[in-house]
Amino acid sequence: MSMLREGLNIEKVFEVKEEHLAKFLASGDVYVLSTPSMIAFMENVSRMLAEKYLSNEETTVGTKVCVRHLKPAPLGAEIRVKSTLTKIDGRRLTFKVEACWKDELIGEGEHERFIVNRDKFSERVKRLSTL
Repeated sequence: MSMLREGLNIEKVFEVKEEHLAKFLASGDVYVLSTPSMIAFMENVSRMLAEKYLSNEETTVGTKVCVRHLKPAPLGAEIRVKSTLTKIDGRRLTFKVEACWKDELIGEGEHERFIVNRDKFSERVKRLSTL
């Protein structure tokens, strides 16, 4: 975790496929990028950024998402998603996230992730599932 620092960022491009559409996910009745899919893209990019700097025993889990979906994007659109690490508070990481299509901002907000030990977290979940 010592290599993590505020200001780090990463960008990744996603293609809007049928499984990302609001109509497909039943989150809407139109054939555009769904808000849940946009959020998943944002979480994915933020996770990728953090995990580049963590040990093999560590991973991150999403704990908070606060985003606005500003504009639609159609099937086949290439969505550019950027995540910037804005705050480190112990094991809590806060990211500014943005999604763009054709240089238009279509989504923005904040995402929070928490650093956990992968094995300990998995064991805790396993114990919970047997209750």
